[in-house]
Amino acid sequence: MNIRRAVIAATLAAMAAVAAPAAATFAVAAPAAASNCPSTGLKRAPAVLVTASGRHSYSLEVAATADAQQCGLMYRKTMKRSSGMIFVFAPPRPASFWMENTVLPLDLVFVGSDDRVLTVASGKPFSRDIIDSRGVAAAVIELNAGEAKRIGLKPGDRVER
Repeated sequence: MNIRRAVIAATLAAMAAVAAPAAATFAVAAPAAASNCPSTGLKRAPAVLVTASGRHSYSLEVAATADAQQCGLMYRKTMKRSSGMIFVFAPPRPASFWMENTVLPLDLVFVGSDDRVLTVASGKPFSRDIIDSRGVAAAVIELNAGEAKRIGLKPGDRVER
């Protein structure tokens, strides 16, 4: 079982239980099997990160399904600098990630419902350290490690998607 995805699933289930009316029930998908990862053939969407240094364009794979979100960028060995992955949360919610089974070092950009950067965090390969949004996130964008620093990305910067 991929612990990173299990933590996300458990967080979602706990938040759903707190926020849900008593009569509602929620199902959380089990983590995807490693054989389903890495996710391939995902739809791509453009995103522009607007910082003090300018506008920086990316082509993001959209992790739209439960399986794609559970796999994320696990087992990927390379990724172009102008690429990444986006996880969209509907409705927005606090989010936590970790890097188990993720080979690439990553920057995790937590985005609020106002399309402003909430938090920028570093993810170390294979780490079980929890990376928290520190607020309600509408999306998380994963980029190659060091990309946020290279473009000067910081909380409050705008995300156009």
